[in-house]
Amino acid sequence: MNISQKIETRNAVTEQDMANAIRFLAMDAVQKANSGHPGMPMGMADAVTVLFNRFITIDPSMPDWPNRDRFVLSAGHGSMLLYAIHHLIGFSDMPISQLAAFRQMGSKTAGHPEYGHALGIETTTGPLGQGIATAVGMAIAEQMMAARFGSSLSDHFTYVVAGDGCLQEGISHEAIDLAGHLKLRKMIVLWDDNHISIDGATELSTSMDQLARFRAAGWDAQAVDGHDPEAVAKAIERARKSRKPSLIACRTRIGKGAASMEGSHKTHGAALGDKEIAATREKLGWQHPPFFVPSDIKSAWESVASRGQTAREAWEIRRDTSRSRKRYEQTVERDLGPEVARQLSKFRAEHRNKATKVATRQASQMALEVINSATSLTIGGSADLTGSNLTMTSQTAPIAAGNFKGRYLHYGIREHGMAAAMNGIALHGGFIPYGGTFLVFSDYARGGMRLSALMGLPVVYVLTHDSIGLGEDGPTHQPVEHLAMLRATPNLNVFRPADIIETAECWEIALTEKATPSALALSRQALPMLRTVPGDENLSARGAYVLREAKGPRDVTLLATGSEVEIAVAAAEMLRSEKGIAAAVVSMPCWEKFEAQDETYRERTLGSAPRIAIEAAGRLGWDRWMGPRGSFIGMQGFGASAPAGELYKHFGITAEHVVAEALRLAGHNKGGRGR
Repeated sequence: MNISQKIETRNAVTEQDMANAIRFLAMDAVQKANSGHPGMPMGMADAVTVLFNRFITIDPSMPDWPNRDRFVLSAGHGSMLLYAIHHLIGFSDMPISQLAAFRQMGSKTAGHPEYGHALGIETTTGPLGQGIATAVGMAIAEQMMAARFGSSLSDHFTYVVAGDGCLQEGISHEAIDLAGHLKLRKMIVLWDDNHISIDGATELSTSMDQLARFRAAGWDAQAVDGHDPEAVAKAIERARKSRKPSLIACRTRIGKGAASMEGSHKTHGAALGDKEIAATREKLGWQHPPFFVPSDIKSAWESVASRGQTAREAWEIRRDTSRSRKRYEQTVERDLGPEVARQLSKFRAEHRNKATKVATRQASQMALEVINSATSLTIGGSADLTGSNLTMTSQTAPIAAGNFKGRYLHYGIREHGMAAAMNGIALHGGFIPYGGTFLVFSDYARGGMRLSALMGLPVVYVLTHDSIGLGEDGPTHQPVEHLAMLRATPNLNVFRPADIIETAECWEIALTEKATPSALALSRQALPMLRTVPGDENLSARGAYVLREAKGPRDVTLLATGSEVEIAVAAAEMLRSEKGIAAAVVSMPCWEKFEAQDETYRERTLGSAPRIAIEAAGRLGWDRWMGPRGSFIGMQGFGASAPAGELYKHFGITAEHVVAEALRLAGHNKGGRGR
């Protein structure tokens, strides 16, 4: 649209009137809740009104149509900006009663925008910087879909409203660097440049020239008066034509329009008060009661929805007449079809017969070779550890600026940015993203991983070098507390497979999850194939299962995951042949899946005999499975730098130690006999 053809709103309603509707809805909602952040919605109301009134393409009657523009409120504390707009343009779940219930139990208007909680919320935001970083993934996915299906089916923008806090968070550097490198030309960020933070003026803590910073990262960057509609429109029009991602610094005043508090950091996170709001109504000539919007202003806003519906209907005609329609719809729906499961079943049978011994990180790559041949939905990547994580296969050519036909992203040394971008790819739709790093660096990816779980996204984290087994790199790279941290995260499946068979099973589960992300903890060292029981059932889907049953009643049950299952099997054999102790071995590749089993299955698997848990990590969490008579063999502190075999001996994670502990628990001395 040419900005000279300014949209005329009904009954001479101006964009100032439309922006004031946002301001007063935000003020009224925060005041009623006595909680929230009115300053940012008031400050950005003018710029965002221009964006929606003149440019953005969305259709509230079909909020998830694939070719809509994405709008990400990275400064999620200003959620009333989003809720006000959704009410004004007519989202069905956002009547005025929801705004009046802002931040209250059961309402759609949560304190920060939550994906899936209300229609049209593209991503959960609030942790500053996550929105802009997630938007990078959305913009990547748009380019990938366009490369596969053409601009007639994929041609939309990703708009972001970010604040000073978003740009100060470290993740923003990872995000803007990656976006600039990939030349994500359809990503446009409107920065609420109000020079205010919670503590006061931003000069208290930063002197960054943000425009220079973005330009250095390969962005187009402009600065405008955020309260001048024509200047904002001109900047957006230029950004839409740029061959680079764009930053528009909108110089604004926080709390714009407030009678006496405009420009004050006090408007950031507190209600303005009845007197201030009354004075503001007088100042702006808004002679309406709380939560009331005149019909002509509401109609002006609803024209945004009408324009979007027209665009959506035209797109549907293009889709319906496209020769790629079936493949496109299968991609959008992330329909794996039966081939992945069929090929993985053949893969498991082949390697069971061969008794293949490999590190589970290598087993993961071998499984991915099969998976990536059977489906084009998977998009791989790594945080500069491709050769260690083994996340690239023969089908995954790299994605690069100007070439988005590939299936592999070199995320660079940006774990946090990688996690957020994968969230954005999953949110956009059309792909199942997986990305690799060392398990210890899940610390860096933690913010994005938590949001994967909170939003219920089918993202797969490939976390290799999962224990002291990585050896000489030492304690800085040896994860000991990370499994406990990940397992404590709600709605995250943490898989630690013991061999090539379990690795393939865990991948199959991860790919079929619709609303749960997965973390695969994989070994650096080679592990033997332990699954000798015939059959094609995916036993890892049970979370835990009896790998080796005792002959006769159990004297002890050995519980283990990953590389320590091998130790448990060796200890069980020593106990049987040398001590006459009947020991069962239970492999527990996924606690979350085991917890979901019925009580009868869990009790039968764990048994009533004393239990020993074996894992080259911290104890936290194991007591729930060990029971009151249980014992733990694992890490009590950080690791050390030495070859892996020496480390296992040094820290007592050995079959011999398990045998000694089993003898103690079973009530036998070294020369005793079992039942």
